[in-house]
Amino acid sequence: MNQPKKPQAPPAHDARTQKMLSDKPLPLLISMASPNAMAFVVQASVSMTEVWFIGQLGTISLAAMALMFPMLMLLQMLSNGAIGGAVTGAIARSIGGRDTETAERLIWHSLMIAAIAGLFFLVVVLPVLEPILRLMSNNDEVIVQSRLYATILFAGCPLLWSMALLSSVYRGMGNMQFPAKLMVLGASIQIPLSGALILGWFGAPSLGIAGAAVSIIVVAAISTTLLVLGLRHKNSPLKLRWSLKQPRSALFRAIMRIGLPSTLSPILTVATISGLNVLVGSFGIAALAGYGIGSRVEFLVIPLVFGLGVSMNALVGVNLGAGQVERAVRIGWVGGGLAAAVAGVGGLIVAVFPDIWAGFFSDDPATLASARGYLQNAGPFFAFQGLGLSLYFASQGAGAVTWPIVAGFLRMLVSIGGGAVALYWLDASLNTIYLVSGIAMLVFGLFTAGALKMGIWERGEN
Repeated sequence: MNQPKKPQAPPAHDARTQKMLSDKPLPLLISMASPNAMAFVVQASVSMTEVWFIGQLGTISLAAMALMFPMLMLLQMLSNGAIGGAVTGAIARSIGGRDTETAERLIWHSLMIAAIAGLFFLVVVLPVLEPILRLMSNNDEVIVQSRLYATILFAGCPLLWSMALLSSVYRGMGNMQFPAKLMVLGASIQIPLSGALILGWFGAPSLGIAGAAVSIIVVAAISTTLLVLGLRHKNSPLKLRWSLKQPRSALFRAIMRIGLPSTLSPILTVATISGLNVLVGSFGIAALAGYGIGSRVEFLVIPLVFGLGVSMNALVGVNLGAGQVERAVRIGWVGGGLAAAVAGVGGLIVAVFPDIWAGFFSDDPATLASARGYLQNAGPFFAFQGLGLSLYFASQGAGAVTWPIVAGFLRMLVSIGGGAVALYWLDASLNTIYLVSGIAMLVFGLFTAGALKMGIWERGEN
């Protein structure tokens, strides 16, 4: 007589996943976030070094790079933060639910999205870029150099997106070290390669601003290759298996239902900065230059918060996938508090001692006064920016990003709308505009935290 088959037990979690499900949140977050934070700081140094290289070419090249920098930042925020964060969360939830096959199928779907997104930038964005550039500059030589840089960069966009989304796959597995090591390796290659290709070092052809774009693509190609090889290694918890490459609409939806709304976040950030540029610019060039100096502090805080946020994304996703809702929420609060502390301490330091930072970049009294005003008025609110941004990334892991995105919209509305009212109706001072931008950060952080308190993760609201 045949015995009924016993139901097969689900596969056990590997050691890394088990730590994500059981270790104390604070030390776990610190250990996972540290490699990311350090790697993103190193990556930020690459951008600063490239600007120095291009500055040796003259004002025209520097202006061309300045025009393209927002587009490059938007590309990176979309691939690493918006869609990349959605990939991390989807992978983490599948692993937490012990669904290894789905997680491995998601790798292929991530690569397909990378190819489509990369081609979109090349085929759709590139042709409409020149009219946008001409809105910002009427110098033909600047436009020519900007267009050359953009053509090379967008031609390599599939590689840039593949690098970003495959790194997000590793982060979804809880492996923060490998993508961080690749970022450091990439920086060690990109800095001398950029110098060689931009300025003609070591007998290399001097390509000017085009050399910067070429170096980015070369590093992306190397990193993508190493990321793929890692997923083919026998010790990888998830593997890139050719047999699982078939596209499935449900898996595209698993990524894009979070990824598409998340694209609004970097767009809102860029719109907020652009709107403030308009308001501050009405006070003159020195005021605008000072705001640029002061606001860079915020951009230095973001890599640290991003390193923590992507770790929260993976941890929240794994725990929710495993049904550990209370632990996921606790991780959100612990991580949000840690991000607020890191950003808040930095903000308070520059608010109390603004000239320590601003003095590195200018000795013009009017420029320094503007930078000082921004740091003193907005700096005390950086803690709320750190809180909101970290909980946004964690909400990607929870599959519930609607309310954090609404919070980003409110920040833009308060910052630009409130600033415009203060400037054009109340004839407010420049420092008042800066104070309003700080209050907008307060709104962003408290609204995002309030949504978590109301239980959006438990209900899975998107």
